[in-house]
Amino acid sequence: MSMRSRSLLYVVFCLLFLTACYNRGQQTPDAWDLTEHQIDSISFSTTHHYTQNYNFMVTANRLPLADALPDMAFDTLYVVHGDRIVVADIRMVPADTIDSVWVKVAHDQITQGWIRESELLQGVSPDDPISQFIDIFSNAHLLVFLAICVLVAGAYAVRKLLRRRAYIVHFHDIDSAYPALLCVLIAMSATLYASIQMFGAESWRHYYFHPSLNPFALPLHLGLFVASVWAIIIMAVAVLDDVRHQLPTFDALLYLSGLAAVCAVVYVVFSIFTLYYVGYLLLVLYIAFALWCYRRHPHYPYRCGQCGAKLRQKGRCPHCGAVNA
Repeated sequence: MSMRSRSLLYVVFCLLFLTACYNRGQQTPDAWDLTEHQIDSISFSTTHHYTQNYNFMVTANRLPLADALPDMAFDTLYVVHGDRIVVADIRMVPADTIDSVWVKVAHDQITQGWIRESELLQGVSPDDPISQFIDIFSNAHLLVFLAICVLVAGAYAVRKLLRRRAYIVHFHDIDSAYPALLCVLIAMSATLYASIQMFGAESWRHYYFHPSLNPFALPLHLGLFVASVWAIIIMAVAVLDDVRHQLPTFDALLYLSGLAAVCAVVYVVFSIFTLYYVGYLLLVLYIAFALWCYRRHPHYPYRCGQCGAKLRQKGRCPHCGAVNA
């Protein structure tokens, strides 16, 4: 092949790489050619984060439903705890001084009726396991109760473990960075979660109604939080595997129990103190403390090639006498 032919072939390949088909997309009518009802529905969904055909699960003991709007309303039916309901209609009632938004929900063809939005949202949860999981950790009363119980139990457990010289993260740790990293990840996630509650409450509310486990499909701050949750899960698996290989069964269970107590204390402390802006300083101090504790404990990066014992450096093994170069 001549030099000119090769040059022509290179030009053709370059043009093929730089050329792409342009898809104009399907020709549709004007996207804003909507009815007034559709525009109201879009506006309501933007501000309230749910709309018609949205699914809820009843979390209250029971919710009363009115068979008609306020001018003819009287309670005749109830939906009870565990019932799944769907939003059938939404109406604005300006004459209602309590709540101008009324929502018609249906459990089945017979059990359906109207209820004020404020009463509805207090007694339901989005019919999604992620949203229901969020509900558990968003209960303020439960959080305060857990804070008291966890702090007392955690302090008692740490005292008992230290007296027995048992392994426990930070204080008498095993030769692994994973437990300390797990605690730091939980502290960072709790701080980020509390920050979202303070500075991005509306975005969190939208995520609550439309949750996702894909961090790349969310805004940056929510994506970082979901990514941190995935990182915690992965790190927890690494901790379990490392502890299982380093400690006997009983000691491993004792260590994991202490680690769970420390993680619970870390979550509660940073979730609460970040709401008062103290958590950010505590996070920096805690990361420095975790790093200092990790460097303070002895580490064994090598293993003897003959007996498998841990070695701090290469050379003669103190257990079997083999020389490791």
